[in-house]
Amino acid sequence: MQNHKEIEIMVMGGTEAYFLNRGDIGQIVEEVRLETPYGLANKISVLDLGGKYVGFMSRHGEHGYSVSAPFVNSRANIYAAKEMGAKRVLSWNGAGAISPHITPGDYVIIDDYIDMTKRRDYTYYVGKGMGFIRQNPAFCPECRKALFDAAKAVEPRTFDGGVYVCTEGPRLESKAEIRMYGMWGADVVGMTIIPELYLARELEMCYASLTYISNFAEGSARLSQQQNASIFSSMLPEEVAKRMKDSTKALPLIFKNAMLSLLEDRKCNCSHSMDVYKKRGDITEDWHTWVTPPEK
Repeated sequence: MQNHKEIEIMVMGGTEAYFLNRGDIGQIVEEVRLETPYGLANKISVLDLGGKYVGFMSRHGEHGYSVSAPFVNSRANIYAAKEMGAKRVLSWNGAGAISPHITPGDYVIIDDYIDMTKRRDYTYYVGKGMGFIRQNPAFCPECRKALFDAAKAVEPRTFDGGVYVCTEGPRLESKAEIRMYGMWGADVVGMTIIPELYLARELEMCYASLTYISNFAEGSARLSQQQNASIFSSMLPEEVAKRMKDSTKALPLIFKNAMLSLLEDRKCNCSHSMDVYKKRGDITEDWHTWVTPPEK
């Protein structure tokens, strides 16, 4: 067992996390990297927040976007969150707008998803007869409310609910794919919440995510036709790009306030995800024994 402070909540910071000052969330008291059965997890900053400890991890790297979504070691990162004691996982992610009423700079507290990923490690229960985790609701209602209230106080254009389609990446989507996702009811498109969502729930942790809109979806009629422009903000009109950047700068405050409202006992059902297997006698209370270590 590695020595570390125990945390209540883990924040998985998405795009732009490496540029933001995590000290704006709370006082940094410790930084650790945990070795897990699935490899070395990303660095965790332990923060003092209101006398309790929370964790912060940059999903894509410490000094820039060094690991794209399909290659993030989510099993190691979520395992490390659980090992640190986290009961809840909050994340943010940048995504493209599909729905016409959503624009860059908006926040969407997603409440459902469509999984279009293909090659990721989706479960800790490889080769076992368990892992049938319900997806209704797809995200923890308590965590969603906390994120919505905190975001709405900063940005009036915060949407309570939306469907996130998660694609494999790292390529962006074709025009035809975006049209198809729109017909399916998707509001935003990104690459990050899968498999974090599944893995957190398999270890009985709450999970919810804030999506900030970074761009119009590839192939969108609203997207600039600058063929040689780099992706995302440089493809936007200057005033829209500035609003999008401002929305990312507010993320530390939003997550700080959301976590302060969640530092109480959970009343949701997320901590009972594996009850059926406990009652059946398949597993004990020691979650370390639930998982299937990868083959050497």
